[in-house]
Amino acid sequence: MSKAPFDRSRWQAVVSNDPDADGDFFYAVKTTGVYCRPSCASRRPRPENMVFFDTGAQAELAGYRACKRCAPGRASPAERDRARVARACRMIGMSEKPPRLADLASRAGVSPYHFHRLFKRMTGLTPHQYASAERDNKVRARLAEGGRMTDALFDAGFNSSGHFYAGARDTLGMTPKSFRDRGAGCSIRFAIGEARLGAILVAGTERGICAISLGDDPKRLVGELQDRFANAELLGGDRVFERYVARVVGFVQAPGTGLDLPLDIRGTVFQQRVWQALRQIPCGETATYADIAARIGSPKAARAVAGACAANTLALAIPCHRVVRTDGDLSGYRWGVERKRTLLRNEKKR
Repeated sequence: MSKAPFDRSRWQAVVSNDPDADGDFFYAVKTTGVYCRPSCASRRPRPENMVFFDTGAQAELAGYRACKRCAPGRASPAERDRARVARACRMIGMSEKPPRLADLASRAGVSPYHFHRLFKRMTGLTPHQYASAERDNKVRARLAEGGRMTDALFDAGFNSSGHFYAGARDTLGMTPKSFRDRGAGCSIRFAIGEARLGAILVAGTERGICAISLGDDPKRLVGELQDRFANAELLGGDRVFERYVARVVGFVQAPGTGLDLPLDIRGTVFQQRVWQALRQIPCGETATYADIAARIGSPKAARAVAGACAANTLALAIPCHRVVRTDGDLSGYRWGVERKRTLLRNEKKR
């Protein structure tokens, strides 16, 4: 058995009787011997009398009894709603064709109108948008395996190719054929710069900058770009492109200047929502994964937000380095936690 240490974010959830925190943890009161869920409307205990537990079973093993008012042993309304949405997500992911809203709502036991609002509040996407993102992911996986175009589309649930092709460039960053062939037929310019963080690789297509990578070894950065676009034509940067590299290097030296670049952003609907929210974090400030989840309308999607940050290939331009854990600690960073720490320190100074 292990009890969680005192956590101010959990304390704040108790103070605000946050129903969205139900199921994430429980708190017990030493003076009463009772444990409750965060949304319990009982009198607020003093912080020094509180003990946090990850599960109700841990609280009971420690000798605390369940509160009769909030009944922490039973699922709360918020937990039931989360379970409904989780089941719907699984149903969408396993279905050959996107399920109808009425069918999803019927399985959840609520009206279509209520289910639509509930689903969007918890995921940040409508059921239709979520199903579209799932289909896009399936197509990406099939194409990455080198499968036939028509097979990939129909296996993912598309009744026709027209709908997918209409948004393919936003999802894949190139035509589906080029994506399947790992960039075949595409030209990508790139250049290497040097800054206090080490080597910086900047790469771009005709649409804009598609990659900004940081590292110690320039050759390794070029190798990673070649692996990602194995069959693309990689070209050295021209005079115009070199200016983009200079802007990136200049931003590292003086982050207060900002970084305004044309971007070729590739990702799912959810990822792009997260990345847009990251670009709104001011220089010198930070936000937590939970903050970003709340900003995009998905307060329970903090882990998915972390996944979108990890999938970001545009260092600095999409400032995932400005996202920290709830306790303020620096979590993983694609280009190294020390670089993340240095970036934040420099931005805060300026």
